[in-house]
Amino acid sequence: MSETDIFRALADPTRREMLERLAGGELNATEIRDGLDMSQPAVSQHLAVLRQAGLISEERSGRTVRYRVRAAGLSPLHDWLGRHRAFWPERIDRLKTLLKEMDQ
Repeated sequence: MSETDIFRALADPTRREMLERLAGGELNATEIRDGLDMSQPAVSQHLAVLRQAGLISEERSGRTVRYRVRAAGLSPLHDWLGRHRAFWPERIDRLKTLLKEMDQ
């Protein structure tokens, strides 16, 4: 999945909450919905977005569907953050050097 898909999926606070709940372990849709003020179809739509972004997976057993976090789904986001994490310290060091040169 692309970084854009992941950011788009995580832009919604409800989906972030669902992902947080799933980080604690595998759950079914009813367990994910507990405490959220939304219909079951709305929960299913949010889960579909998370699944399409590659952030969660599902396992079907008869009529039961269990959802879990796909750790590998966060890899593109981790890579994106890594690129930007490396970018800023270098820029700040250059700024410090420039400011020192200007003071002299």
